[in-house]
Formats: sequence, structure tokens, C-alpha cells
Amino acid sequence: MPQTPHVERHFTAGERVRDVVIGMSDGVDGSLRVGGRAFGRRQLDRHHRHGRPGEIAAGSIAMGLGGYLAARSDAEHYASERVREELEVREKPAAEEAEVRQVLQSYGVTPEASTPIVDAFRERPEAWVDFMMRFELGLEKPDPHRALVSALTIAGAYIAGGFIPLGPYLIAASAKTALTVSVAVTLAALALFGYIKGHFTGTSPARSGLQTVLIGGLAAAAAFAIAKAIA
Repeated sequence: MPQTPHVERHFTAGERVRDVVIGMSDGVDGSLRVGGRAFGRRQLDRHHRHGRPGEIAAGSIAMGLGGYLAARSDAEHYASERVREELEVREKPAAEEAEVRQVLQSYGVTPEASTPIVDAFRERPEAWVDFMMRFELGLEKPDPHRALVSALTIAGAYIAGGFIPLGPYLIAASAKTALTVSVAVTLAALALFGYIKGHFTGTSPARSGLQTVLIGGLAAAAAFAIAKAIA
């Protein structure tokens, strides 16, 4: 009987989802603060209609640069730790072999069973260093394009998140009308985003959508209330 090949499907874009969540949440909160100030004044002045898009652009640049620097910092940290680990493998092989055995024993591998693994690592120093980076230090090799991708993802998500609640304020005649439409649109967008996130991450889409609405809604309500109080 022919066998169906076993295919494993794993979601591997967790970092990108995290960047989208960071960018969108900050964009939404920022625009809702504008809504709070506008509603507190009971009017939509020129700044709220035309100035906020400029603020969103500036915020997206700042957020994108923050994501870029964070990713670059991770890459530099990995590189420096790898150089140190390569030096230890060359100059202190006995100590590194003991560390390999300790790591393997934590997974239930006996000292006798770990001996051929250690012997194999002696013949393959690069694989030895890879093993130590992952299982001793808990560091994964970063994607060389991660910094730029992270910056663009966060910046784009910030812009998208910022314009979702802001849109009604650009076309509505009054702050009250804009607020009602903005809240409805924002909650719908949060539910949709949570549903999509749940679908791709393997969790329940409905539960993910509800969690996103609750958490995002609470954060947005807090940002709106603070902005309204100081308007």
C-alpha cells in the first residue's frame, strides 16, 4: 500500500506577527488619543483633521527605527556570543565537552550515550558551536534581513492602525459622530485582526478575535479616557 508522505506544517512567522501587533496597537492608541482630545473640545479643528496624518507618519518612522535598532541589537548580540563560543571551543574543548554532556543529560541522555555525540562534535566545530548557541545560550541565528523587515512591518502596521480610528475624524462633521463611527470601526478591525492572527498561529480564531477586542479595547479606552481628561 502506498503511504501518504508525512508533512508537518508549522507557523514560523511569529516575529512578524509580533511586529504587526506592536505597530498596530501603538497606531490605534495614538489615534484614539486624538479622538479623546477632539471629543473633549466638542469640535474637530484643523489640527485634528489635517495634522494627525503627519503625526502618524512621524510615529511610524520612529516606531520603524525602534524595530530596526532592536533587531540589529539582537543580531550583534548573537554575533558577539558566537565569537566567544568559537574561541571557547578552540581553547577550552574539555570544558565545552562537559557542557555538551550537561545539556544532553537535561534531556535524559545518559553519559554513555552522549559520548558518540561529543566525538562527532569534535570533528565538526561549526556544528558544535551551533549546538552550544541554541541549547546552552538559547540563541537562534537571526535572519540577516530581519532588521529591515521588522522596521517596515512595524511602520506599516502603525500607519494602518493609526488610520483605522482616525478615518471617521477626517470626514465627519462633528466629534460626537466621528467618535461613534471610530469606536465601531476600531472594534471591528480588532476582531478581524485577532481572527486572522488566530488562524495563522494555530489558535482558535474566534477566541483570538475576542481576546484582541478585549485587550485592544481596554487599552484604547484607557488612552481615550486619559486624552479626554486632559483635553
